[in-house]
Amino acid sequence: MERHAGGNEVNIAAPNADPEELARFGKLASRWWDPDGESRPLHDLNPVRLAFVAGRVALRGARVADVGCGGGLLSESLAKAGADVTAIDLAPEVIEVAKLHLHETNATLAAPLAIDYRLCSSRDLAVAEPAAFGAVCCMELIEHVPDPAALVADLAALLKPGGKLFLSTLNRTPASFATAIVGAEYIARLLPRGTHDYRQFIKPSELAALLRRTGLVLDEISGIAYNPLNRKAWLTPHTAVNYLVAATKPAV
Repeated sequence: MERHAGGNEVNIAAPNADPEELARFGKLASRWWDPDGESRPLHDLNPVRLAFVAGRVALRGARVADVGCGGGLLSESLAKAGADVTAIDLAPEVIEVAKLHLHETNATLAAPLAIDYRLCSSRDLAVAEPAAFGAVCCMELIEHVPDPAALVADLAALLKPGGKLFLSTLNRTPASFATAIVGAEYIARLLPRGTHDYRQFIKPSELAALLRRTGLVLDEISGIAYNPLNRKAWLTPHTAVNYLVAATKPAV
């Protein structure tokens, strides 16, 4: 059983997660908020991801789920934009770091950020709170789970009719292999070796098919460019490496 902030108990189903992946990210937890540490690319990409979401859904007052929240970089940004955020992850270490950083952030604010962090799977949240969220974000998670189709189904189940889903991931191309694995993990050492498995990268056409299967309507695909030398990131029409997807759950 897992007890969340609302006081209700949720039956925990077998998680759609690789224990080795959870352990790998758990080891990074203490340095998650270090902008010059192993999470440096996440810090640099976060403003672009937030702007992509904020430009397509009204965040102030919206109930938003951040699935695979890690240490809470996007979660805090969404909350600062006015969203009521429920943020989940299956790595206990990163959830604890996210809670600690939120406590430190709120100590500096007149009005505390509204974030409910839970050690919880996407399936358990979908069962506990179906059709409860106006927007769902899932950044850089789908390429790490054993069953991407099951994850997309959970994300769709979380959305209210008319709600928006935002995903980011890596395309399966020679360019992404060269950039995200060879370049980032082995040459520049921006990420620990073994962070990514090229076989799990997902082509936009494959992700679009998963979205259609769950009844979601694909609205937009946008590439993300990143220059690690000047630490600048921006949206681009080119989707050969990183890309963002926006989709809508049709209104009934």
